[in-house]
Order: sequence, then C-alpha cells, then structure tokens
Amino acid sequence: MSKGKVLLGMSGGVDSSVAAILLKEQGYDVIGVTMQLYEGGCCNLDASWDAKRVCNSLEIPHFIIDFRESFQKYVINDFICEYKNQRTPNPCIECNKYLKFGAMYEKAKKMDCDYIATGHYAKIEYDENYGQKVLKKSNAGRKDQSYVLYNLPKNMLDNVLFPLGEFHDKSEIREIAQKCNLPVAKKPDSEDICFVPNGDYKDFLERNSDIKSKEGNIVLKDGTVLGKHTGLYKYTIGQRKGMGIAYKVPLFVIGFNPAKNEVIVGEEKELYSTEFWVNEINLLTMDKIVKPMDVDIKIRYSAKAVPGKIMQHGDKIKVEFDEPQRAVTPGQSAVFYIDTIVIGGGKII
Repeated sequence: MSKGKVLLGMSGGVDSSVAAILLKEQGYDVIGVTMQLYEGGCCNLDASWDAKRVCNSLEIPHFIIDFRESFQKYVINDFICEYKNQRTPNPCIECNKYLKFGAMYEKAKKMDCDYIATGHYAKIEYDENYGQKVLKKSNAGRKDQSYVLYNLPKNMLDNVLFPLGEFHDKSEIREIAQKCNLPVAKKPDSEDICFVPNGDYKDFLERNSDIKSKEGNIVLKDGTVLGKHTGLYKYTIGQRKGMGIAYKVPLFVIGFNPAKNEVIVGEEKELYSTEFWVNEINLLTMDKIVKPMDVDIKIRYSAKAVPGKIMQHGDKIKVEFDEPQRAVTPGQSAVFYIDTIVIGGGKII
C-alpha cells in the first residue's frame, strides 16, 4: 500500500536521484519535477535531461516546470539589490523559500501530492518536547544543509521529506547510485551559484543590472585614504585580498560608507563583534521568543555554530555571542539551534 504521493525536486544530480530511489523503496508514489529556473548552470537542459533519464530508469513520471519568472523576481532581483546595498546575499536560501518550498509546494497541491521532497541533507522528525515535527541537522556533518532550510514555513513541516538525512557521507549516496546503475552516479557536484556558473558574480552584476564600476577611496575608520576601489559591490565584510593597498599590518574590509563611496578597512581585531540584529525572522518551534534563549548560532553556511543568546523585540531578534565572532556579514542569515534542532533564523541587518 502506498504511503502517499510525493513531488520530488530533481536537479539532475546524484543527491536528488538517490532520493527518488529511497522514496520509492519506502513505498511512496514518486513524481519527479525539474524546475527550470535559469538558462545555464545546474538549471540547464542537460540537467533536465539527466533528471528525465533517471526517472525513466526508475519508471517514475517526470515533469519540467518553467519557474524562470519567479526565480528572476525572488532570487536574481534580490541578489542584485543586496549587492547594490553593500550586503552579501545567499541566493540558495531565497530559492528554497520562494521556489523549492514555495512555488513547488503549490504545484504539489495542485497535483494532489501529499508531500514534497528534495535531496537536501537535513531531517524532519517529530519531537516530544515541542509536540510537533521539527527541522534537524542531518548526520552528514559538514555537508549538513539545515542552515539553508531555516526559512521553511512552519506549517509545511508535516508535508516535507528529506530522504538523505540519515546518511553520513556523499560516498554512501554515490554507492547507491552505482548499485542502481543510475546514469548520474559519477556526476560531479555543483559548487557555484547556479546562475553564476563561472563564479564571477561581479561580471554577472555588471551584465544583468545597472551596477557599474565607480571609483572611490579605500579608507581607515579615521578617514585616512590608503588607495582606490572600482565599486563597493566588489567587496564583502572580512575580505583581505584584491585591494591593492600596502600597510604596516594586514587589513580587512570592515564596512562601507555608501554616501562617500568608500570601502572602510581595518585590522583583523576590528572584524570581531559580540552582538547584532536580524530581521525577516522565521521561527520553526514557537510563534515568538518571549524570554532570552540560550542557543547555538551559525552566521554562514561554512561557519561552526557557536553559543550565545537570542531575544525577540517586535519583528527583530537581538543576537549576543558568548565570545566575539569574526565578520558578521549583513545579508547573510543567522540560524539558531538547540542541540540538533533548528529553532529558526533571520537575515543579518
């Protein structure tokens, strides 16, 4: 007897392909869907063809759905706007929020599916303490992707499946793919932003927006001019390389003065902070934080979660570290954990 109908997002990569195998083995009726988001990168015709070949080999239906308009509106436009405002965006988080767990979920309901699923490394499990399903870290250690999933709508947790959550290593996934003779078993992982496949985001911004090179000064906090830059969008908090300046100690980007078109640099110790604020909050285990909470805080995908406190004030959360942390970067997300459970998160202001 079927456990229900699942709409599985398939990128043509090995993770989502193995997710299809696992869901089928677990007794779900699986439908594969590839979202056409952008011409090029992981969303191109080759990726769609790979996903279709996998679905054909597994004898499950496959559809390609054109979400390019929504992707432009919610992901690319946000990417451009954030860099215009000297912030460093995370487009994967926006894509998960609006496309994979937004538009795809709406499509799943129209197709009478009970669940949606992806090949993300994360878990959703019922937790007695919270009396609900919760989003948790996977067993995959550094490959865990719970950070980029904190924006999942709370009311969707009952309807999302992450079949790869129990695996510890990518080699286990490739082994399953090879055992099942999947055509994508040895396909390399995609490391770049899907719409910037060559990794040159500056070139992308210049070609796809009105952002253009504009010379200004690189300065210390006291206004001392050390050199020139050719555009604020080419720099991010914590950056050291590529500034073309000489000084008695290593210098890093610590901020911006948009009114004067200045990049502000300082010593590494000036990168450390003990507190910051987030907005665009999404809480997964409660409706509101009513008293200070001890949590572990992750301020970027590659960062280690560190202890601190959070407290909600209206539509913002104040975050305080137990120990100062390096390069808290506006535009990135801060995600809060208790043990392995994602409490929620927000956008760093």
